Amino acid sequence: MQRRGPLIAHTMPQTDTKTPSPTRKPAKATPPKPGSSSAKRTRKTAHTADAPQTRSRSTATPAAAVDQVDTTYLQTLMGYNARRAALSIIELFLERLAPYGLKPVDFSVMSTIQHNPGVTSRQLCTTLNLLPPNLVGLIQSLESRGLIERKPHPHDGRAVGLHATPKGQALMVQAEQTASDLEIEKTAKLTPTQRKTLLALLQKIYL
Repeated sequence: MQRRGPLIAHTMPQTDTKTPSPTRKPAKATPPKPGSSSAKRTRKTAHTADAPQTRSRSTATPAAAVDQVDTTYLQTLMGYNARRAALSIIELFLERLAPYGLKPVDFSVMSTIQHNPGVTSRQLCTTLNLLPPNLVGLIQSLESRGLIERKPHPHDGRAVGLHATPKGQALMVQAEQTASDLEIEKTAKLTPTQRKTLLALLQKIYL
């Protein structure tokens, strides 16, 4: 009897014999037919998104209107009252002193020189709270008009004293009288005693 050799199992690679299915293209969205419920919902959604958001009139804050301005707090401030009073007087001061060619600062400098012959520029700056660069131009202007003149200081060889010329003295006599008259006019609601008291109280603040 013939012996059979051992059986050898041959494993064959298995291949997929199935034909791959072609890739499906995404289906195009079909627009809803006009008049359909889907079309109505689409139009309603788009309209809602585009429409601006308006605030209801019932919740809007009404605009405020002021019939009478309230300055009660400001009237409790010393600086506010002093400035308002000063502006009231300065307005008339500018009008009445215009013929003399004197502004408030010019008037202050000329009056100080008039009553303090030989005063120096440094003393003027300290007394009237002026900056030296500003005073230099002012002194030159008054000197060019012939209202003041410079003279050597009797004790300090480096300093120069300022003096009002006869023309400047005559001008200041009239200007100071005008200033006194207009202040009495603007403070007519005060008695002489009240006016004197007010001046004393104001001077306690800055002197």
